[in-house]
Amino acid sequence: MKIFKILIMILAISVALYEQVSDDKNVYITVVAIVVFMYGMMQLSAKTPSKNQEKEKQDAE
Repeated sequence: MKIFKILIMILAISVALYEQVSDDKNVYITVVAIVVFMYGMMQLSAKTPSKNQEKEKQDAE
């Protein structure tokens, strides 16, 4: 599933960059591609542990 999300994000950024280079720019396609990319980044970074996770556990005890 993680690889699928990464592939979708790469596709979204590719579409956004292609739209920026093309002569007739479509803002809506660019915005949708950026939203898809940001949502994918949010999903992937949600599983990254916090730097202060150990300190928060010690403070809770």
